Amino acid sequence: MTRNSPSSTTTSTGTTSEGQAKRLRNLLVVLAAIALSVALFLGLRTDNIETNLNELAKEATPLSVALGNGKPSLMEFYANWCTSCQAMAPDMKELKEEYGQELNFVMLNVDNNKWLPELVKYRVDGIPHFVFLDRESVAIAQSIGEVPRTIMSANLKALIAGETLPYADATGQKTTFKRSITPAAARSTDPRAHGSQVQ
Repeated sequence: MTRNSPSSTTTSTGTTSEGQAKRLRNLLVVLAAIALSVALFLGLRTDNIETNLNELAKEATPLSVALGNGKPSLMEFYANWCTSCQAMAPDMKELKEEYGQELNFVMLNVDNNKWLPELVKYRVDGIPHFVFLDRESVAIAQSIGEVPRTIMSANLKALIAGETLPYADATGQKTTFKRSITPAAARSTDPRAHGSQVQ
């Protein structure tokens, strides 16, 4: 019969503790690597969404062309900083690929004062703000905020067919913004108006 000496028992217990410590350390390294990978992926995904908005804007039909080519149009008021616009960008890209031959996709950046007359005309105070224009460039419906792809697709099919939009005036989560410049028509020239100064 052989007995284990106390020193050999300590060594085997010490080895077991060291092995558990190594496994725990390796697990922590793996978890940290996964967390960093996810953070990197999400960071790149956010950049890609903004890029998608920029790409969509570059590929969009200019407003002047859309108003005169006899096709119905979907006009989107957007901004690169708008999280709702970013969230819808992939769906809008797919919809443009699907319906782009029969429909104008127009994108107007609310940060560009060039579009101030359109912002006022369509009463844009939240984005994304969609305006559906028929073949004569008459606004027949508006939609504000994140709209599910299926609802937007149904509206676009009806717009192309010249039918009533099934989800006219749909609303969803939106980003509110304020125009930085007051249009000339909204300014008062009456010196008695509140806040005016007589010179």
